[in-house]
Amino acid sequence: MYLVRDYQQVPESYRGAVVALGNFDGVHRGHRTVMEQAKKIAEADGAAAGVLTFEPHPRLVFTPDSPPFRLTPFRTKVRRLKALGLDLLVSLRFNKALFSKPAEQFVRDVLVDGLGVSHVVVGYDFVFGAKRSGDAALLQRLGEELGFAVTVMSPVTHGDDVCSSTIIRVNLETGRVRRAAELLGHWWEVEGRVRGGDQRGRTIGFPTLNLALMPQALRPSLGVYAVHVGFPKGDKTVWHKGVANIGNRPTFGGKSVLLEAHIFDFSELVYGHLTRVALVEQLRGEVKFDGLDALKAQITRDGMQARDILQRPENAVHFFHQGNGGH
Repeated sequence: MYLVRDYQQVPESYRGAVVALGNFDGVHRGHRTVMEQAKKIAEADGAAAGVLTFEPHPRLVFTPDSPPFRLTPFRTKVRRLKALGLDLLVSLRFNKALFSKPAEQFVRDVLVDGLGVSHVVVGYDFVFGAKRSGDAALLQRLGEELGFAVTVMSPVTHGDDVCSSTIIRVNLETGRVRRAAELLGHWWEVEGRVRGGDQRGRTIGFPTLNLALMPQALRPSLGVYAVHVGFPKGDKTVWHKGVANIGNRPTFGGKSVLLEAHIFDFSELVYGHLTRVALVEQLRGEVKFDGLDALKAQITRDGMQARDILQRPENAVHFFHQGNGGH
């Protein structure tokens, strides 16, 4: 997948692409339907299949003081988009010059003059341009005028819910990580590098690896989770089962949110390693214990419960990849 950060510097070989257009935070099932349609059209037309998205997320530009909300930081988003088999990723810098463009000028400058698109695929609720003045209907009208086709995709639903980033965030913030995963089509993950800690877990028989949550990344419900912990190695990730706490560590007077994961039957040193932690089920909320003995007893119970949950076939690390697409 070829990455472009400037719409004025798209290689000639990628002009005329079929492009899925949107922010795509989460790369959830609804997003993938848009991209899969772009791939299908591109294959039929003999064109490149691409995606055009924005970085940083527009919400960070317009409301920089809003609580952390991102489902997929840039690196995670790129990995998920690459896994879809797209040819081109255009990730535009969302700055004043871009968000000030009127909708029609955005289409002319970016889609027509810059990318030379042959076909654009968007979701039903896509908006663009200064003051979010453009929508799918305007895009279709401009496409007819300027010589490219437009396909607008209907919402994707799962049960009573639309697969949307907003609904997924609500589920994660209330501890319903399984429901969030069903809408995403993959387990939701925290990703980062293992950093040194105070070694307290090792001294009580439960060594942990510590990850700081990225500043912009959504904070899920604080507490203890059954998790899959993965270490990327080349194009593959080696996965292990475990249990993790996301919280402030109130028993020890902690103040910042940290993810501490204990991997079952694991003794490797992984400081500095890039690590993926996939949340499968919340076991309990965060609790302040009276002392180490009470904490150790609860950690033992948490580990037994997590092992039981993770051995079930429906909680396998690649369950959604096999059944619902994308992990």
